[in-house]
Amino acid sequence: MKKLSLTFALLGLSISLEAQPSGFNYDEAKVPEYKLPDPLTTEDGKKVTSPKIWQDIRRPEIFSLFQKHVYGRSPKPSGKIHYQVFDDSLNTGNENYRRKQVEISLSGKKNGPKMDLLLYIPNKGTGPYPIFLTLNFRGNHSISKDPEVRITRSWVPNEKGIKNNKASEATRGMRSSRWDVSQITSRGYALGTIYCGDIEPDHRNGRVDGIRAQYPEAYTWSAIGAWAWGLSRGLDYLEKDKDIDASKAIVMGHSRLGKTALWAGASDTRFAITISNNSGCGGAALSRRRFGETVKRINTSFPHWFVDQYKTYNDNEDACPVDQHQLAALVAPRPLYIASAVQDRWADPRGEFLAAKHAAPVYELLGAGTFPTKDIPPVDKPVQGAIGYHIRSGKHDVTTFDWKAYLDFADKHFN
Repeated sequence: MKKLSLTFALLGLSISLEAQPSGFNYDEAKVPEYKLPDPLTTEDGKKVTSPKIWQDIRRPEIFSLFQKHVYGRSPKPSGKIHYQVFDDSLNTGNENYRRKQVEISLSGKKNGPKMDLLLYIPNKGTGPYPIFLTLNFRGNHSISKDPEVRITRSWVPNEKGIKNNKASEATRGMRSSRWDVSQITSRGYALGTIYCGDIEPDHRNGRVDGIRAQYPEAYTWSAIGAWAWGLSRGLDYLEKDKDIDASKAIVMGHSRLGKTALWAGASDTRFAITISNNSGCGGAALSRRRFGETVKRINTSFPHWFVDQYKTYNDNEDACPVDQHQLAALVAPRPLYIASAVQDRWADPRGEFLAAKHAAPVYELLGAGTFPTKDIPPVDKPVQGAIGYHIRSGKHDVTTFDWKAYLDFADKHFN
């Protein structure tokens, strides 16, 4: 984006900002008054006073509301999911890790839709290894310059190096700066990644060619629901892989895939840790704040990400029976990390922080710990309890700083 010459005061700091879409609120003084739905009050108005009431009554209520109003109800897999390891090699050009590639059929039909899972597995120590399981935006080949990673055969958006929606050798490693494979594996963690477009193409008509086309229309799930479903199918495979400790699987995502990671972590309790990186509206940020990207804007630009019911809350956020702090609470008692970036006002950093803060009472009720701060922390100073959070300098991205914080958080909870 084109740099602006002005500066903006956020968190008491003067910072250089990148241009953001005009016509949206970036002024805290203009955030409207709002009342958040209480995660610890049931639909019939009763207070949640014990872990049992949360698990048996309130959590299912909240989860059902998110299914109906935001992400949709995803089906169980139909038929047997087939796996084929088509590459297992030490020849990666890096002494820290080896590579494995697995083709996973998604429909129970050998000729049906498939996704490729790319694994980088540590060479040091002995397995099985904990793993970060993630989705990527442009194909597995885009995360690394490794020449042996298969180029995706799925639809990709046209951009530099891409024509006719087909990836090419020119796009190998185009997003490698976001994937600190050496740091991850040298710390004793495996990395697994899947191209979201293998599950469903990221465009308005993607469901026609994606996994949702394999299931009855009765399942009113969204693209985010489909991508989260695909992450669970990746975890199904990891439970069978002797190199991986699937009981220590960390689901992580950035931007729209950060929204997906949160829904995957809420939907599939097998994920031991959930990490949201710059997920913004429809992810970690509170919708009722109407700061940066709004429900109306996201539904207009990306109508396929959410169910149709969510569009009824365009310019009507207060009418939605849930907000994103409750999504964060659905991860409890498992550890949760939410991360923001100073220049990423579009994703509403303060709204992301407040979601973590307002999810904390659920963690406390469950005896899982709490969120170790009442106020947004200084820039580049992570806070880590049962819930972790940082706001780092820089823009909407995934950086080495982010990965170090996530690895530290995983070490804290696994060791």
